[in-house]
Parts: sequence; structure tokens; C-alpha cells
Amino acid sequence: IAHWTIAGEKRRQLEDYGYWYHPDGRDADTQAAFEAVEVKPQAIEWILAASCGFRFQVSCDNLSGVEPDRHAFAGKVRHQVIDYLSDAEASSALPVRAKQFSDTLRDFYGVSALGPDDFTLPS
Repeated sequence: IAHWTIAGEKRRQLEDYGYWYHPDGRDADTQAAFEAVEVKPQAIEWILAASCGFRFQVSCDNLSGVEPDRHAFAGKVRHQVIDYLSDAEASSALPVRAKQFSDTLRDFYGVSALGPDDFTLPS
């Protein structure tokens, strides 16, 4: 769903919304490229999970490759979440479909407006 909320009209017509993907077993450079393109979708996933009152864990998605730095990646995802939440009127704001979905989920689950304090990194 997160990828769908980011994809424009043309990309939504493509398989996997036209997103780059390299299967499990990535080396360090390929893992870094994977994480670079996954920051925004995973930030949206975290926002949607929080909108339901659920916990979220980032997915480095590389079980048989190089050991990723999950904490560093989670920090990047959290930074993107904060950017999405704080830039409501800017071009870096949460995509419209993601905001609509988040608002609907929060309304359904009775979750108040989300802020930076709702997104903490595990110790």
C-alpha cells in the first residue's frame, strides 16, 4: 500500500509500480541502494501502522546477504517520517493518498493526530 500511495498515475499501471527491487542476498552496495529507495515507502508504512495504533519495525529485507545496520536504517526512516509530518504544506509533505489513508485509519481506530513523539527508535 505504501508504494501505491507514492506512485503516480502512470507508475500505478506498472508491475510493482515500477519500483526497483533486487532480491534477498544483496551485497553492501546493493543493500545501500535498496535502503535508499525504501526509506519513503517504509516511512509511510510506519505512519500507517501508527495510524492504527500498531507497532512498526523496519524491514531491511536481506536475510541471506550482508548484515544490514537495522538501527541506522530505522533512523533514516524515522527522519523521513518526521519530514512527512512537519512539512504538511511543502513539496516533501506526506503524499495525498497516504495522508487520506492515514486520516481514515486514525479515525477508525480512534488514534489522535500523529507527531514526532509517536515515532521513537527501539533501544
